Amino acid sequence: MAEIDFDKPLLEKFEQEIWNKIPHLEGGKVVNATPLVDLTSDLKECAKSVYKLDISDLDLKVYGKFDANLLSGSIKVRPAIHIMHDAIKTGKLKSGQTIIEATSGNFGIALGQMSKLGLTVVSLVSRKLQEGVFKELRNEDIRIMDLDMDICPAPGMKDSDADALKAKATAGNVRSQLAELGFDPTIFDNSISEIETLLAAQDIINLAKLLAKIYGFFCPEQYDNELNINAHETITAVEIEQQLKENSDSLEDYRIWCSFGTGGTSGGLSRYMNEKYGKKAIHVVFPVPGQDVAGIRTKAKADGLKLYNPDTYEAEHEVDFGQAKHLLKFFVEKGHNIGESTALALYSILEKLSDGDKGKFIVVVADGIEKYKKNLEAMSKNQRIQVSLDEAASSVQEYDKIIWVHTSYTPKEEGIEMIAKSLGVDKEKIAIPKASTINQLLSTQQIPDELNKDLDGSKGKSLLICMAGNTSLMTAQVLASKGIVTESLNGGITNLPEGQGKNPGQYIKAATE
Repeated sequence: MAEIDFDKPLLEKFEQEIWNKIPHLEGGKVVNATPLVDLTSDLKECAKSVYKLDISDLDLKVYGKFDANLLSGSIKVRPAIHIMHDAIKTGKLKSGQTIIEATSGNFGIALGQMSKLGLTVVSLVSRKLQEGVFKELRNEDIRIMDLDMDICPAPGMKDSDADALKAKATAGNVRSQLAELGFDPTIFDNSISEIETLLAAQDIINLAKLLAKIYGFFCPEQYDNELNINAHETITAVEIEQQLKENSDSLEDYRIWCSFGTGGTSGGLSRYMNEKYGKKAIHVVFPVPGQDVAGIRTKAKADGLKLYNPDTYEAEHEVDFGQAKHLLKFFVEKGHNIGESTALALYSILEKLSDGDKGKFIVVVADGIEKYKKNLEAMSKNQRIQVSLDEAASSVQEYDKIIWVHTSYTPKEEGIEMIAKSLGVDKEKIAIPKASTINQLLSTQQIPDELNKDLDGSKGKSLLICMAGNTSLMTAQVLASKGIVTESLNGGITNLPEGQGKNPGQYIKAATE
């Protein structure tokens, strides 16, 4: 057998500076384990004080597996580093190479560890991400490529009409960003037809793979990579088992709650429980349709992914984050470093308990609160940052202006009239700043003078609207950090009743200034 040509100095540096700091097997034991914390009493107190549910006498045990304590702050470092380790050992990744991946946040932040070894990391991300996620990506010295569409939907997921206009504009945006990062745009041009087809289908997962192929980058392919599952089967599950045994307990007696991002955690833990104990014990939690929770998927967006295997789970749960956010506030104030997806999982357990369930539970704490602090602060002040069309229309007189915000598109006259009619306002109330103005705001986190003028008004609040609700939400978050109150219209112009069933090209055009 031929000897594998791998980068030995890179492997040694990787193992010394990264691998040795995360959970891994040494001598048959997992070292660097993350904390397994008993949350039982706090969950009982939360149930009673927040939800008026008395479970104080219930026979119950709830542990949190705090992967928020991991290097990079999330569970995603486990599969990311597992995949990187294998890639270096097999010669797929070498010094000087670029790593590219589509990410909704945490996996990209985890890959940022590789930039410390001199490797370039490029993340395809969405403006739908919360500003705290963008901040952490920047802190990890990751090169960010923004796409204003739902990042990482199920491969090939299509809108009612594949939007060629949007695909072309987004392709142009990707091309310019690649050029700014120092990559030859003519290579991109040679594959433009295939790129636009992927963008029209919102298939960002395969776009990352294609860019890796044509530029010679390395793509971890987290959504398809069996090593994603393997990391949790061979390390995470073994680690939890090991910690329970130290408490004279057994994982066999527990059910495990986790959220769904790529399917790696649920898949690996399911496989372990099935092969060792011959049982299904994994409960997978999703937000209800239409909710955006910390980069995790709704059930509909999990369907079609390679690592989504519902037949191996004991149950799936769709949970309203509107209810779970009160639990998030309670636990964070108690000093627990949990994020939004963990709050969703813990609330799901409360729902089971209120139906008379009991027993032993483990909740995977996928990440902590740091990235979501602005949302929590807004919630504490009872501030809305995102509104439905009905909510916006019913309180439209409270807005000084309706402001269009986008970095690539602007509404045609038909689009302006559609917005005005849907909200029940005169179209003179709608402001259309230049696309470059919004791009400047999101890139620099500073408010351009043109936008400042539009935001100035006696009522002190404006409604923001964009294509699909992504850019407007991101803009609202940035403005909130500056003390400016705005609300983002959920779903954007493409979700207005007047626009459904139409090609967006009828009411939207590419910005040309």
